[in-house]
Amino acid sequence: MTGLQADKIKNVVFLQFSIFVLSLGGIAAKKASAFSLASIGFFVYYGLEILAIGVYAIIWQQIIKRFDLSVAYANKGSLIIWTFMWAVLFFHENITVNNILGAVLVAAGIMMVFKDA
Repeated sequence: MTGLQADKIKNVVFLQFSIFVLSLGGIAAKKASAFSLASIGFFVYYGLEILAIGVYAIIWQQIIKRFDLSVAYANKGSLIIWTFMWAVLFFHENITVNNILGAVLVAAGIMMVFKDA
């Protein structure tokens, strides 16, 4: 593997890490919604959501330095895969066949965008 290929792989992993961080904000938001507005639990989870989104915003600035905006933004679609994982692991929700088919279509679209990049 050449240095250029290694850098590309490292950048893709960094891009997916940014999407992972964004997905953590979604978990915190869902957890916050289980508490009343003025409760400690609400403020804890809401604070975690803001923290995750803030960290994501900083990482996103680095991502758009390394990728064309169209490629980076298209990868935000992979958020749906993280969301499905969290829905099952943390909230014991069911994933349907239609959900899986939709995620496969999103993944195929992302791969098509990356193929041209």
